[in-house]
Amino acid sequence: MHVVPSSSSDRPIEQRQIPRHQLSAFLRVYNSQTDRPFGYVGNVSRLGIMLITALPVMLDQEYDLMLKLPATEGEQTQEVHFRVHSHWCRQDITPGYYDCGFSITSNPNAFSGLAAVLQRYFSFSQPADA
Repeated sequence: MHVVPSSSSDRPIEQRQIPRHQLSAFLRVYNSQTDRPFGYVGNVSRLGIMLITALPVMLDQEYDLMLKLPATEGEQTQEVHFRVHSHWCRQDITPGYYDCGFSITSNPNAFSGLAAVLQRYFSFSQPADA
């Protein structure tokens, strides 16, 4: 990323060479029981997930969740169902949102595969200039 001084204000203007991907703008997580939105994916690993939610979650609880993966042309939306255990929840830097940490307690193979796909999708293929 290059930073260029702006003549109209004191703040520099960013000129990105690689587009930034906001994962939370892509993957909404749903309650499997009600099909209602639960939150957005903040980050993911093979064994856990951090969700950004509008309400704090109860700690030390199990939740049945689902990801609806975007369909490619000619295919239906794919759903990944999994159960999580809540470990922590804290207020996000954005007012009115919470960051909540969960471990995956069911369907770890499908979730591990999903984590690998997301890592490849959101990784840079070449290093950016510093």
